[in-house]
Formats: sequence, structure tokens, C-alpha cells
Amino acid sequence: MLKVKNISFSYTKNKPVLQNFTFSVKQGEHLCIMGESGCGKSTLLKAIYGLLDLQKGSLFWKDEPVLGPEFNLVPGFGKFKYVAQDFNLMPYISVSENIKKHLSRFYPEESEKRTQELLEVIEMTAFKNTKVKNLSGGQKQRVAIARALAKEPQLLLLDEPFGQIDNFKKNGLRRRLFAYLKEKNIASIVATHDKNDALSFADKLLVIKQNSILVHNTPKDIYNNPKEKYVAALFDDVNEISINKKTVLLYPHQIKLSENSGEKAIVLNSYFKGFYWLIEANFDGQKIYFNHTSAIKKEKEIFLSL
Repeated sequence: MLKVKNISFSYTKNKPVLQNFTFSVKQGEHLCIMGESGCGKSTLLKAIYGLLDLQKGSLFWKDEPVLGPEFNLVPGFGKFKYVAQDFNLMPYISVSENIKKHLSRFYPEESEKRTQELLEVIEMTAFKNTKVKNLSGGQKQRVAIARALAKEPQLLLLDEPFGQIDNFKKNGLRRRLFAYLKEKNIASIVATHDKNDALSFADKLLVIKQNSILVHNTPKDIYNNPKEKYVAALFDDVNEISINKKTVLLYPHQIKLSENSGEKAIVLNSYFKGFYWLIEANFDGQKIYFNHTSAIKKEKEIFLSL
């Protein structure tokens, strides 16, 4: 288990990046970290990996302390692996060789088998002999993930792991990667802006706001009961509507079109979203959004069930 206890960190005096973070991650559990850019997600991953010296608090993996550069000649906790956004690959050797760099040379058959297994996980078998310098950004990202998994770390730290990967590759890779981590009982912490990383694959979700933990719970509970608009907006468009002097938060799918009763609104725009349309409307001087099966004529008066 990872135990993060009351940690704080700042790069400059009087400007904290992490303030009093306390949480834990069990063996094999997946934690997703979300929040706006600059809230401290990447810094938190670096602190957990042991790349930073904390101003306050402590980090433990089971009963072993995770210490920063001040205490280690080579920073980074040996039982963890961290995949940063810059990948840090070796450009002039092949994809396979990048992965094998972390495997034993004394057991070549086992190393080759492990490499092939990981190439399948990231769908890069066809590129195994390609030099990394000739790969796209998304392909490099996939190689960096495979290399981090080579020695089966106990905790994998991923910073925006699918940010450069095309959507048609991203969805399949995400399913294979998280299934693989569960199969091997490898814990993971993923910093992301993508709601799909959290909603479909995380056991727990931690939301950061203004460099502090705002909420830490299951994705389902946080999505269904957002603490405030900031939280709900991480998942979807969100309506913060004032009705009868009461403020409510509603996702677009929670607002329904009514035949001839309900709250009056005027349609402003219709946006095609594939299998549905997002309708923008004016309700009592407030701009709101809701989903519908077809476009609605601009300036049409409608009734909504809120």
C-alpha cells in the first residue's frame, strides 16, 4: 500500500504546489488524478516517485519510506516506474531494444518473451525493429509505457499517458493496459484530463483544486454527486442553474424536453454530436445545455423538465 501522509511541496517560497495531501493506494488499485492545468497533478506524481524533497509530510510504500534526491544518489523509488510526458526514450535504438534495456541479459529467451508480450499490449509488434527516432509522438508514448512495465513495477505512475495517441488507438490501448495491470496486480496512479480514464478504469478518483485535495472517492459517487461545478465540469458540460432561489448542477442528459409543460426556454443553437445533438437555450436569462435526438429550430420556444 502507498501511504501519502500530509505532504506539502513548493518550488518557490510562499507559493505551495501541494498542500497537505493525505490519501492511500492499495496494491493493484487504480487511482486517477484530475484537475485543471497547473493544479499540481504532475508535481504529485514526481513527489510520489521520489524526484522531489518534500517540505512536510511522509510517503511510504508498505513500511518502506519513499525519499527524495537529498537521500538518494539516483532519485526514484526502485519499486515504482514513472512515465513522464517527455518519455525519455533512447532514440537511436529500436522499440524492442528500448524495452529490453530494462530486462536481464542473462535470460535472453525470457526477455524476448516478455518484450513480445508488452509489444502486443501496446499494439507495436509491427514496429519492433523500428528506431524510436522514426516514431510519432503517440507511438513513443506507447513504447514508454511498455518500457515502464518491463520489470513489473509494484506501482506505475502515468502522466497524461494517452495524450498524444489517436482516439481510434487510445480506446483499445486503454482497455488492454488497465486489464493487464489488474491481471498482474500492479497499482497505478494516472494524472489526466480525460474523463474516460477515470470513469471507466479508476477504482478511486482524486480531484485537485488550487493545489489541495477537493474530493477523493469512487468515480461513480463523484460523478453522480459533484461537490461543485468545478468537479462536474471535469466530466461534461454542466449547467449551474438558479431555480426558485436555489442553485442546482445538472448535466445535459439530465434535462429533458417536455411537450407542453415545464420551464420555458428559447433555443439559441444546436450542435451535432454524432448520435445526439447538444442544444443551447436561454432559460430565464441563463444559458443552458441539454441533449436531444435531433436539432431544434433557432428561436423556438420550448418547455424543459429540470
